[in-house]
Amino acid sequence: MLPWKRLLGPLTALLLAAAAATAPASAAHASSAAATSSSGWNDYSCKPSAAHPRPVVLVHGTLGNSIDNWLSLAPYLEDRGYCVYSLDYGQLPGVPFFHGLGPIDESAEQLSAFVDKVLSATGAAKADLVGHSQGGMMPRYYLKFLGGAAKVNALVGLAPDNHGATLSGLTNLLPYFPGAEDLISAATPGLADQIPGSAFLAKLNAGGDTVPGVHYTVVATKYDEVATPWRSQYLSGPDVRNVLLQDLCPLDLSEHVAIGLFDRIAFHEVANALDPARATPTTCASALS
Repeated sequence: MLPWKRLLGPLTALLLAAAAATAPASAAHASSAAATSSSGWNDYSCKPSAAHPRPVVLVHGTLGNSIDNWLSLAPYLEDRGYCVYSLDYGQLPGVPFFHGLGPIDESAEQLSAFVDKVLSATGAAKADLVGHSQGGMMPRYYLKFLGGAAKVNALVGLAPDNHGATLSGLTNLLPYFPGAEDLISAATPGLADQIPGSAFLAKLNAGGDTVPGVHYTVVATKYDEVATPWRSQYLSGPDVRNVLLQDLCPLDLSEHVAIGLFDRIAFHEVANALDPARATPTTCASALS
């Protein structure tokens, strides 16, 4: 018999460590990030322009936060004339910086309230959402069950775990450790919700991946080690564009973290999705644009 009670703690720690590897070092960036945020994004006096009439809401990934996840993408979009906002969601009591760990349906409610706040401040009728990892998947619950489809024009997911995250197969070991899933669910329900086969994912994906009226874009990388297999990130349905980063630039080696944190080739594809009328081809040269 496996000594599972002794192994349960290390397995959970391993799962958390693997997830933590996908998050930026929050505390290390806190002071510089605060300056970046106050000088640009999350400016509620920003009014969308005629060229970019919708505010962009950035939705961080698991163990990320509203600043560290967007130190590169937020300024990138600001420089292109967008009003940019980001939120914190899924906070657990006593856990600073590392968010996205609470129940995902409750996180979607936080997103709903934040979008309402942004729309009220900007006067815009709709927003565009850009999310990384869980942040690309969680908004689909908002769109599908919380009335978000009436308030959102587009959802762009960077390495979204739309059908779960196996952590390169690590979660497949959970059945060999009785009680492991219960422990993860109790301690970090946001992680448990992302395990393939969870009740949350079954509800989210039942009846189809998309809802009418929203434009969907998924940007994946074949080097993803978290939202695996990487093809599971893709969505099925009308008005969906699934993109593999290496089809745009075969030299791009970004994995799960890099695609959201600093990959300007992926960022160029985000800009195309936000403004398809002015889209330009995304290539390796987009890293310099």
